[in-house]
Amino acid sequence: MRLTSEQIKAIKDTTYSVLGEGSRVILFGSRVDDAKKGGDIDLLFETEHILDNRVNAIGTLYAALIRKLGDRKIDILLKDPKTPESPILEIARKTGIEL
Repeated sequence: MRLTSEQIKAIKDTTYSVLGEGSRVILFGSRVDDAKKGGDIDLLFETEHILDNRVNAIGTLYAALIRKLGDRKIDILLKDPKTPESPILEIARKTGIEL
């Protein structure tokens, strides 16, 4: 996994502060592979709480991560109980690493 321990802590802290305890975050995509270089940070956030405004939550997560990690490409998927399952969510869970 190509994230530092400080980056992992920042991502997890952001997850809990925005989505609450019990939420989880999965890193997927090229950053999971130690042999690759570069690439954006692909993250799947999952919460058991129904979100009133998923778009707002994604924006809040993104802004907080940019402040903590610096200006970089971050792709965010967000799953709450009302979000329908999709192939990309399944791929992220199967190929990713929970932080």
